[in-house]
Amino acid sequence: MKSFWDTLPRPFFVLAPLANVTDASFRRLIAKYSKPNGPDIMWTEFVSADGLAKGHREVLMRDLVFDESERPIVAQFFTATPEYMEAAAALAQELGFDGIDINMGCPDKAIEKQGAGAKMILNPQNARAVVEAAKRGAPNLPVSVKTRLGYNKDILEEWLPEILKVEPVALTLHARTRKEMSKVPARWERVKRAVEIRNELGSSTLILGNGDVLDIEDARNKVEEAGADGAMLGRAVFGKPWLFSGKPQPELKERLQIAIEHTKLFEELLGDIKSFQLMKKHFKAYVEGFTGAKELRMRLMETKTASEVEQIINDFSSTLQ
Repeated sequence: MKSFWDTLPRPFFVLAPLANVTDASFRRLIAKYSKPNGPDIMWTEFVSADGLAKGHREVLMRDLVFDESERPIVAQFFTATPEYMEAAAALAQELGFDGIDINMGCPDKAIEKQGAGAKMILNPQNARAVVEAAKRGAPNLPVSVKTRLGYNKDILEEWLPEILKVEPVALTLHARTRKEMSKVPARWERVKRAVEIRNELGSSTLILGNGDVLDIEDARNKVEEAGADGAMLGRAVFGKPWLFSGKPQPELKERLQIAIEHTKLFEELLGDIKSFQLMKKHFKAYVEGFTGAKELRMRLMETKTASEVEQIINDFSSTLQ
């Protein structure tokens, strides 16, 4: 089955799915300031297939809202139950997504309690069943997987061949184990080994590396060294929706106006279902590295509405040369 994956440049650079970060408001902003150069694919935040199946749809469906400017866009789901994955995949196809990704790497304890996320690594048979269920649910969409080197220890040589048996179109490898979280440097030499394993098995699955990617230049270097097909960038995009464009960082006044724009979008698209507190982590990223940043950041941490944020930032910007 041909899909958008076949049309991507090599290497390609994609936006990571980050819970309560890469929501509809932030993705729309990234599309505006990073396109047309990138990201080459966007992921939604991960969405509970169990929650969709059990009727918690109102909020979860908002996590599956996207704008045409975000294409190609992949819906990411987590579950340990094949029938729930099949239903979620069918929904993604109905909603017009370009692909489906299955989260097999999240270390969140509540998700692991369900046998999902990183716990999938400990049950390869069920992991394969979930991939196959996604393919059944959405026969017209490509299915990919995001995972780690292992759970308590690095078992890449055992785990990767198991998941490649069901031929996901792509596999994103976070180059750490679940136990390591993000406490150690990502081991990109293991991404290189994943590529070797893929090649040894004669698989056509694309391999993306993930972990400690600083910017597009760094991503390009890491991908080249590993021989991977692409890289996924996550934390690097905080406060930098222009990151994938490859353009220089905007001047401070413009950056602060983008922060206002982001806040207004969040309030417009998600303000009725998500806490305004979620914007505070973005303020920390937008407001750093310049004189007066600490004081401005402290004021923004006290805000409760987009209009308050706009007033405070505009007052500060009026003092700049």
